[in-house]
Amino acid sequence: MGRWAWSVICSASAAASASSACSVRSPGPTPPARPWTRRPTSSRWRRSSSVPEVRLDLRQPHRQLVEVELHVRARPHPQRLRLPAWTPGSYLIRDYVRTLEDLHAEAEGRRLPLERTGVAEWLLDASRIRGPVTLRYRILATELTVRTCHLSAEHGFLALAGVVLLVEGERWSPHRLELWLPPGWQGFVPLPVDGQGGWQARDFDQLIDSPVEAGPHPEHAFEVQGVPHRWVSWGGDLPRHDPSWLSDVARLCHQCCLLMGEPAPAAPHYLFVLHQPLSGYGGLEHDDGCVLLYGRQDLERPEGRRRLLQLVAHEYLHQWNVRRLRPAELTPYDYDRPTIVPTLWFAEGITSYFDQLLPVAAGLVEEQQLLDDLGADLSRYLLTPGRHVQSLRASSQEAWVKLYRQDAHSPDCQVSYYLKGAVLALVLDLRLRRHGSWLGAVLQQLWRSHGRCRRGYREADLLEAFTGHDPDLATLLPQWLDGHQDPPLHEELAGVGLRLVSEASSQWGCGFKAAATAGSLTLQRVERDGPAQRAGLLVGDELLALAGRRLRSPEELAAALRATEPDAPSMPLLFCRDGRVRETLIDLEPPPLTVWRLELDPAATSEAHQGRRRWMHLQP
Repeated sequence: MGRWAWSVICSASAAASASSACSVRSPGPTPPARPWTRRPTSSRWRRSSSVPEVRLDLRQPHRQLVEVELHVRARPHPQRLRLPAWTPGSYLIRDYVRTLEDLHAEAEGRRLPLERTGVAEWLLDASRIRGPVTLRYRILATELTVRTCHLSAEHGFLALAGVVLLVEGERWSPHRLELWLPPGWQGFVPLPVDGQGGWQARDFDQLIDSPVEAGPHPEHAFEVQGVPHRWVSWGGDLPRHDPSWLSDVARLCHQCCLLMGEPAPAAPHYLFVLHQPLSGYGGLEHDDGCVLLYGRQDLERPEGRRRLLQLVAHEYLHQWNVRRLRPAELTPYDYDRPTIVPTLWFAEGITSYFDQLLPVAAGLVEEQQLLDDLGADLSRYLLTPGRHVQSLRASSQEAWVKLYRQDAHSPDCQVSYYLKGAVLALVLDLRLRRHGSWLGAVLQQLWRSHGRCRRGYREADLLEAFTGHDPDLATLLPQWLDGHQDPPLHEELAGVGLRLVSEASSQWGCGFKAAATAGSLTLQRVERDGPAQRAGLLVGDELLALAGRRLRSPEELAAALRATEPDAPSMPLLFCRDGRVRETLIDLEPPPLTVWRLELDPAATSEAHQGRRRWMHLQP
């Protein structure tokens, strides 16, 4: 493994670099200072600076309220204050203002008038004030996700897009951050410390791109190509229970650098924050860190560690693709309203594709495990009828109103740009390899032309980059983005000695999915144009009996379907809707396809096998 150059220093008490040190303020006795902890020299909140200063008080975590003080300069004209409505990387209007309480402004010992001019917008008139203005408010922190705030007696996590007000005229000004924490807690923020007990952000955008984790939990330090990294876990200390975890993560991070053709990470320092509740899944990328949520139950499964490594790879790769190599529509961010981004398929789909290959290339996952995981994703894609309704470009454009707002009818009318984007990435990679290139070369080219300089790219830039490696993609790629047909998946897989094999169900198709709730069997989904929809069934209907057989559970339904004769006519179905018992006839269909598997083609040539190994290990 000589090609790997990394250094791992795993110690909860190791000294971090100056850019990763943390500071706290605590009431009462001060615990012994730790090497990575910097403490303020004064207990008085500093108000002399001309830049916005943010103080976040978490000293009463049992209340789940964050006390916020924001000190700003008084201006000779009224200023607008706005709270962002969403956080970059999660394309849904979150309306963070719903968690804000009791906003008021003070200066020179008195309150100043605040006029509310919008749902999340206020007008501050401090034109007669000479000194600084203090804005005070509270944020309710009760929601544990990677994009919201959560505060408890065990830890605090703050997604600052939902915490800090943007003051008109100050977006591109430096901002200072300080935390006031309970005794024994420390703060973890991917920002440089300022030497005065706080952190310094170059502007508002960098501030709210910096997640805050706080608590008594330890940090673990390691390096990737000389760049300091930190790992912080809440809900479980993974590095302590898994001694090889940090070295494996370091190898994975280095593999991301190799994919991008870079000698080191793009970030000057990097912070991993892992939340481990009982269950849950999620990740959110930031310029210099990421937040991961991965359930303890999921980690205990045979594939749990592998899936977490893929999540790490996904979010870590985003420091290049999405954060610095960014769609032009997101440069700069509009924090108030949705922004249509037709290239999310590239931002998320390409990243999703590589997150499965990177652990294999790093020597952390077996080749067969990759085939299993990729096969499961391809099966999910091929069993999604919505892929024939919504194009990949439309999926990207409609992210704000569809992907994050799915319901029982979504599978019939939409497809995820993560999922289909990854499928298209697979097809593009295998096709480019047949033409003497590979997808990594395109990604590296775009990084050099648009990422390093943070010049946002548009779809035309992507098309130009791809056609430089394969001129035929000038015609094919727009067709795959706008069309409703599958890209040539089977053909490209055959080129590396793989084939997709389908399996059918053992029972008749009824065109619905049902689940047991409170002793009854309720429809969770009714397939479009399927037997159940033609019979007039709706989501929410309670199934009572099929062909005289009582239905109370999925097992009883399966038994009733297995008992159906192959040439049976329409079956009588008894159901309840809105408190009324009804009857209908349902025409069952032949057993539908239920799964696709990816397997080696026994007829493949030796050249195909060699190409597959190069592809699996990200070798050009």
